Amino acid sequence: MGVRLRDVAQLAGVSVKTVSNVVNGYAHVSAATRAKVEQALAQLGYQPNLSARNLRRGRTGVIALALPELDAPYFAELSRFVIRAAAEHRWLVVIEQTDGSLERERAILDGVRDHRVDGLLLSPISIGADELAARTDATSLVLLGERIYDGPADHVAIDNVRAARDVTEHLIGLGRRRVAALGVQQYSISGTSPLRLAGYRQALAAHGLPELTAEVERYHRAEGAAAMARLLGSPARPDAVFCFNDLLALGAMRTILSSGLRVPEDIAVAGLDDIEDGRFSTPTLTTVAPDKAQLARVAVDLLRLRMDGPDRPRREVKADYHLMPRESTLGRTV
Repeated sequence: MGVRLRDVAQLAGVSVKTVSNVVNGYAHVSAATRAKVEQALAQLGYQPNLSARNLRRGRTGVIALALPELDAPYFAELSRFVIRAAAEHRWLVVIEQTDGSLERERAILDGVRDHRVDGLLLSPISIGADELAARTDATSLVLLGERIYDGPADHVAIDNVRAARDVTEHLIGLGRRRVAALGVQQYSISGTSPLRLAGYRQALAAHGLPELTAEVERYHRAEGAAAMARLLGSPARPDAVFCFNDLLALGAMRTILSSGLRVPEDIAVAGLDDIEDGRFSTPTLTTVAPDKAQLARVAVDLLRLRMDGPDRPRREVKADYHLMPRESTLGRTV
């Protein structure tokens, strides 16, 4: 049999109600009494019954995280940080893959209540603000990523326009004058592609440089390799490429090197996401590093606040990022 509140109360010389108040974090307990109870709790190794506590509060202690692709390194790394942040609240995390499908995103948004989770963190690809506003499931929701800004839910992301501008400025600052953007999506009017394209264009316009773009359907290595091949066959071959994520950049570098060209001597390459693969590629990949730990922590904190205050004002939070210059733009340093 485990340690009971009654056992703690007896050792501390207080009532069971007082021990319960300390365990549940109620403020109306004197410092001396709280210290005495906490000492008894530690001495007896008391572990609260979280399931019972959550049920009394009408909660399960479980949240859901819905992401487009679990095998994409960025989302895998972000998931790890979300799980860590949730553990600080003693929450478990159920992870769901949407494949960026409108139907899957709709199903998750409309069916969260049936899965008895306390809140949902969603990184949408297809669903829009209007559909979110029409949602009938009242489960607390926080959005991650670039798809929906100024929507009807709390939202956390980096400033993608500024990040793209910064990395493009980095390439221009190295003397590159034919800087290509690899990752444009023809039919995307919101989300990652138009935001990063806008930042790229701002940097070029500030220096009076021409645009050179390559389209992709998905942000995968093979798409980056194929798009880079098209750029190499264009009349004005680029001397630098800003890829809209690191997977595209890794594919692009493979094509450049396979064509007998050098990175960065002939073509400098930069990405965005700072996945681990880029730190071990040859050459190592220059990138923009979103603060994934901060993104996860803020998202989980916003979800907790929303759960405790469903009617509080919606918040839009920008997480930090850092430009990480490496060998793919700077060359090897010995």
